[in-house]
Amino acid sequence: MLSFQNISLRRGSRLLFEHFNLTIHPGQRVGLTGANGCGKSSLFDLILGQLQPDAGEFNRPSQWVLAHVAQETPAVETPALDYVLDGDTELRFLQAELAKAEQAGDGTAQGTIHARIEAIDGYTAPVRAVKLMHGLGFTADQETLPVRAFSGGWRMRLNLAQALMCRSDLLLLDEPTNHLDLDAVLWLEGWLSTYPGTLLLISHDRELLDRVVDHIAHIENKTVDYYRGNYSEFERYRAEQLAQQQASYQKQQREIAHIQRFVDRFRAKATKARQAQSRLKALQRMERIAPAHIHSPFHFSLPQPEKLPANLLRLRQVAIGYDQWEVLSRVNLDLIPGDRIGLLGPNGAGKSTLIKLLAGELQARTGTVDSSPDLRIGYFAQHQIEQLNAHQSPLQHLQQLTPTATEKEMRDFLGGFNFRGDQALEPVAPFSGGEKARLALALLVSQRPNLLLLDEPTNHLDLEMRHALTAALQDFEGAMVVVSHDRHLLRSTTDIFWLVADHTASPFDGDLENYQQWLSQRQSSTEETPREPPSEPHHAAARKERRRQEAERRRILQPLQKKLDEIEGTLEKLQAEKSTLDQELAHPDLYQDPQQKEHLKALLMKQARLEQTLIETEEAWLMASENLEAAQHAS
Repeated sequence: MLSFQNISLRRGSRLLFEHFNLTIHPGQRVGLTGANGCGKSSLFDLILGQLQPDAGEFNRPSQWVLAHVAQETPAVETPALDYVLDGDTELRFLQAELAKAEQAGDGTAQGTIHARIEAIDGYTAPVRAVKLMHGLGFTADQETLPVRAFSGGWRMRLNLAQALMCRSDLLLLDEPTNHLDLDAVLWLEGWLSTYPGTLLLISHDRELLDRVVDHIAHIENKTVDYYRGNYSEFERYRAEQLAQQQASYQKQQREIAHIQRFVDRFRAKATKARQAQSRLKALQRMERIAPAHIHSPFHFSLPQPEKLPANLLRLRQVAIGYDQWEVLSRVNLDLIPGDRIGLLGPNGAGKSTLIKLLAGELQARTGTVDSSPDLRIGYFAQHQIEQLNAHQSPLQHLQQLTPTATEKEMRDFLGGFNFRGDQALEPVAPFSGGEKARLALALLVSQRPNLLLLDEPTNHLDLEMRHALTAALQDFEGAMVVVSHDRHLLRSTTDIFWLVADHTASPFDGDLENYQQWLSQRQSSTEETPREPPSEPHHAAARKERRRQEAERRRILQPLQKKLDEIEGTLEKLQAEKSTLDQELAHPDLYQDPQQKEHLKALLMKQARLEQTLIETEEAWLMASENLEAAQHAS
């Protein structure tokens, strides 16, 4: 087992851990969570022996074989398949010993070594390595390519395959899905589910954590708390703990206060008593929002687009490609406000190519692409991060896009993405990948797009930022097309899926589980061109009707929600004004100085008018709240 006893650990002058204790038993699958910079990777370094504790003692069984993903990949001539095979260090050792025995002509040693290789299934190792590579998205043609021929992201996949090739007792994985697409994530999830050893996994993919781990080690306040269960169970338990400190988010607290004020004021009033009792019961049964993310530094929303034309973009019989290679053909797609489309498809099938066409970065070879004059696209892809000016600050980036905004408005906006204080004024160059991705998202949001095109937007984002992004996308009023390996984001923000496969794109009748089944059937099929899932006419009609209903629901609810928000804003201003007036009336000079008599009278009259306005506004808030609630239930 892994034993951490009274561990304290520093990185430079910073104290990461202080006197924590933890025991991880053989076979446990542990998800390591915590805010960025809390010490997750440092804990891995401690286990690997690359760091020594400043106090306490760490122990792991000396006979355990440990595997982890190397962070650097040398640009070597080694063929990719051989590089992956190097992960089985015992096999490579035995192969080297066998070569020595053959050179020495030692038949006895050769027989012994062959038996040992057989015992560890060494002769099936190339087959296992090929399966690992194919699962992670490599093709048969790529097996013999030298490692130097691959890009950085694909070299990281080779490192991952090499780590999985090791027949380990302990496997350490630090963000293994960062360079994977959805297909590879699904394959990795299945592989890890059957891994027989002890697993420690750092990941911001909550569905991967939910399906793979059975314990959570959460790092917070320089210690490690250990929870039984997957990530969702941990989050619920932690929410209950946080709920003891704060019952719900600030907005819900305002709503509760408004209702309670109404009840207190009108409970004894005959004409309002029944309504007051109704609101009191509603208050009693109100489901409190669990503040699992109450301490999140991210608070932002997508502003309403300036214009929402009825038809944003229309594709008819479009073909797309590069040079002489045609990637997609016969693509027909209509995008209208309210569309929420997730793109699915095997690696290399053309999802990003389709996104680039929609963004206007690629031209159609054939067919027509018609866009509204009022179309305003917000496009997020990895090259957006690369295009940030390393010498400019987040504030300077934003100033170029919103020159009429005040510095306070821009700094408040950037604060929602956790660029606060001096960081908003610092050059981007030393920012981490996650910080640059956050800034790219902030710049996209500031443009108030009516069509969002998101190609892997969660890469490098931690769980808190993913939660904030998901919440913001749920309220977006325009159209949205998403490519992501984050299944939680896809489930929470998209209404329908399109399948990009076999050189075309079309609606997919099913959910992510159906897509996983389709992938399995496709991979097991021996046909050269696998058949796509059936798309019967009544399914298409059902999808169209579902989209119509969703659009109608949003059309009804949006003005009601907007009116409620406006009234809440008015209430806040009135309450602030009343608080200021009450403080002024509390001053004793008003009542002792005869010259202040007229002024006091004016203040008291103002207070009476303000109280009446508050009562009327709270009644209006109550009515708007009930109208929205009734519309939500009706729809």
